[in-house]
Amino acid sequence: MVECNVEKNKMVCNCTYSCDKKGMCCECLKYHWSRGEVPACFFPDDIEKTYNRSVEKFIQIYQQRGS
Repeated sequence: MVECNVEKNKMVCNCTYSCDKKGMCCECLKYHWSRGEVPACFFPDDIEKTYNRSVEKFIQIYQQRGS
């Protein structure tokens, strides 16, 4: 099993929300997916700051930016 490098992950995490999962990507993914959401790191910084983690927002952003 691969060991989680929490400190290294924290250095590249763009999430501005304070939580106990910061740096633990597998836990963050599991948490957000169970709520029908996508983690902050899937969003550009300007969108992340809105705290809208919905799958719909993710699709909308990448459809717009891909055009």
